[in-house]
Amino acid sequence: MADIALRFSCFVTGTDTDIGKTLIASALLQALTQRGVKAVGMKPVAAGATLRDDVWHNDDADSLAAAGNLSLPPALTTPYLLRIAAAPHIAAAREGKVIELAPILDCYAQLTAAADAVVVEGVGGFRVPLSDSFDTADLAQQLGLPVILVVGLRLGCLNQALLTAEAIAARGLTLAGWVANQVEVGMSYGEDNVAALSARIAAPLLGCVPRLVEPSPAAAAACLDFTGLPGWPA
Repeated sequence: MADIALRFSCFVTGTDTDIGKTLIASALLQALTQRGVKAVGMKPVAAGATLRDDVWHNDDADSLAAAGNLSLPPALTTPYLLRIAAAPHIAAAREGKVIELAPILDCYAQLTAAADAVVVEGVGGFRVPLSDSFDTADLAQQLGLPVILVVGLRLGCLNQALLTAEAIAARGLTLAGWVANQVEVGMSYGEDNVAALSARIAAPLLGCVPRLVEPSPAAAAACLDFTGLPGWPA
């Protein structure tokens, strides 16, 4: 995908599921649109959907769509929208589908043709299986984008974050930065955990997002500094 020139693009992954990937990806889109950049979010695989007005919706995909400023077909931004809330390869099998890499790459190419910036959000953690033959790490590797790691601050996050950083490096990908997101209420020694990770992760800390009373892309973006990311618009 290196022949496609974008002002900014990245792949957002996390240490686990439900640790704020969508919030941070939406914050990136919010900050990009505020700079006048044509930005779109992509959730290649989303598991868990509800039917509203005869249309299947996934909350993460909808949040990304709302944070960007381009209205593009959901079939492009989320080529695999699975109804069952389960691991993607399990949900796909239950629905008689097989998640394949080629359609995702094709949709990504179409998005890059329409936008100046694309923020791609993974599903679950970095090594979540997508089929019997490839996983989210394979997808990130094929896209070849700089990776932003969202670390959910809770007990066990040190091991999860360091292992994920190693896995990203093992795929030959650039860890462009990481975000500490407070997901556990009243976590003990949160600042100490952040300091320990800062000393061990060879990538800049983009900021710490506290437990927000009313989580929103704008509130999260206010806690973060994206200016050092490769390709970030001035």
